[in-house]
Amino acid sequence: MMKPTAQQSNPSADAFPRGFASDNFAGIHPRILERIATVNHGHAMAYGEDAVTVRARAAFDRLFGHQVCSHLVFNGTAANVLALMAFQKPYGAVLCSDLAHLWNDESTAPERALGMRVMPLKSVDGKIDPAALAEVLGRGHGVHGVLPVALTLTQPTEVGTLYTLDELRCLIAMAHAHGVGVHVDGARLGCAVAALGISPREMLLESGVDVLSFGGTKQGMLCGEAVVFLKPGLDADFPFWQKHTMQLASKMRFISAQFEALLEDDLWIANGRLANIMAERLHLAVRELSFVEVAFPVQVNSVFARIPAALVEPFQRETFFWPWDERAGLVRWMCAFDSEGEDIDRFVATLKRMGSS
Repeated sequence: MMKPTAQQSNPSADAFPRGFASDNFAGIHPRILERIATVNHGHAMAYGEDAVTVRARAAFDRLFGHQVCSHLVFNGTAANVLALMAFQKPYGAVLCSDLAHLWNDESTAPERALGMRVMPLKSVDGKIDPAALAEVLGRGHGVHGVLPVALTLTQPTEVGTLYTLDELRCLIAMAHAHGVGVHVDGARLGCAVAALGISPREMLLESGVDVLSFGGTKQGMLCGEAVVFLKPGLDADFPFWQKHTMQLASKMRFISAQFEALLEDDLWIANGRLANIMAERLHLAVRELSFVEVAFPVQVNSVFARIPAALVEPFQRETFFWPWDERAGLVRWMCAFDSEGEDIDRFVATLKRMGSS
């Protein structure tokens, strides 16, 4: 599979033009970069005992209109795994969508760190089928089978679709009725909140979610994710899990400053809204092409499409993106907070030219 390379003649040394490979490819939002510089003076207490981290945690409390317990880590895999530590049992299982990032893109980190089985469930457009969840929860093998202890939901899903509020509440209620904790992977939560037009409090806290992975990197930060415990008491041992898994930042103020800026004036939602708008613009342009088939509903900042398999690699050479299923010609095009209309125009023009040649 082809990988991107920087243009060696580019005077900026090691960058290449904006494209649609991943929102991880984007830079840092200017307001966040400015905030990092703002706190870069003098000394501060280490390991999260600083004033900036106190302010960032207070910002999460304001976001949910309720006192929550928030902890900051370096990356998304750690956020998901450490959030699920709240439900950890050596004979337990974590239930997830068969398209979930936890199942497909986090290697064996969940199993190794949690010591539990990860069980994928049938999904429809990336969303867990309630019948599949009911079947697993109702098996009743007792001590001879694995015990479901956690359900993880991705909002938005890995294929860019959204659980409605009713769908979320249905799955959460099913899980809780069987004593199963609920985690939400919100790496792109701003896109979901912007698209659904409901508050994170209504979507998550009032729906009964126990713990949330709140994305930072994909929403405009340099690095950093937050683990937010919405149910009191679940995070009692989190500081030990965090240190044990090498996720305790000594200079925590620089992660905290980014979250402070991201949450200020709902920048994270504005970033998600912009990325969604760009994805819809891209969707409207490519769906008119006879050789492009859009594979999933376009509801947030991604477009999944099928193009002729023979076209994938040549098109990657022109403008890099990741194939989703290379054999089937299924590809993923992601928009970010810094995507612009001219990027889409250039991308679509190249696709048209290559598809007609």
